[in-house]
Amino acid sequence: MSAMLDGRVAIVTGGSRGIGEAVALRLAEDGADVAVTYRDGADRAAGVVGRIRALGRRAEAIRADGADPAAVRAAVDRVAAEFGRLDIVVNNAGIGVLGPVEDLSAADIDRVLHINVRAPFVAAQAAVRHMAGGGRIINIGSCMAERAAFPGGSLYATSKTALTGLTRSLARELGPRGITANLVHPGPTETDMNPSDGPAADAQRAFTALGRYGQPSDVAATVSHLAGDAGRYITGATIAVDGGFAA
Repeated sequence: MSAMLDGRVAIVTGGSRGIGEAVALRLAEDGADVAVTYRDGADRAAGVVGRIRALGRRAEAIRADGADPAAVRAAVDRVAAEFGRLDIVVNNAGIGVLGPVEDLSAADIDRVLHINVRAPFVAAQAAVRHMAGGGRIINIGSCMAERAAFPGGSLYATSKTALTGLTRSLARELGPRGITANLVHPGPTETDMNPSDGPAADAQRAFTALGRYGQPSDVAATVSHLAGDAGRYITGATIAVDGGFAA
């Protein structure tokens, strides 16, 4: 284990599985106390908390639906209150609704934008009230924001592209306070939502320069770098962890 994040407190939204789970565990391995939010799957979230505590770190799981801004704000405030500080926010929770643009309903549009755009905005807004110099805001986007490789992704790509403007604006506004904001775009990554043996896996794999899926740990390593002292001079950046998907 590393101690590069020793004494710091992080919240990872959507941290009960996939990339969020890997990020939460990596931050804990590097020394941080970590809270994770989840919408469904309390048992799985509890399992992540157990693994973090086994590393000797404090951990909590908080149920919060990203579509509910009050729940997002309350989760951030609760972490700051219970852990005594807040240093790192990783906005990872997200959903995708794919399909022909003419088939997307107003409810689809609202839910995707609420969870993928409004929730990161609200979480950052709540977090900066607790952050001192050295705070980190890290948003998780998608390779589809950089390359529209497949039809049917207009809504999802729109939501993830919005994070570019949010991240850059946060970086500019919060820089004088010593808080950084960065955006990580994962490419095809092995998760239960996008398995490497799924029906669209071969097409996704073919679009990468490396010809393979990434692992959640690949994304987590970049997030941890940005969260630590090594990332102190990186802000407003968009970093692709996509195997060359956008190359």
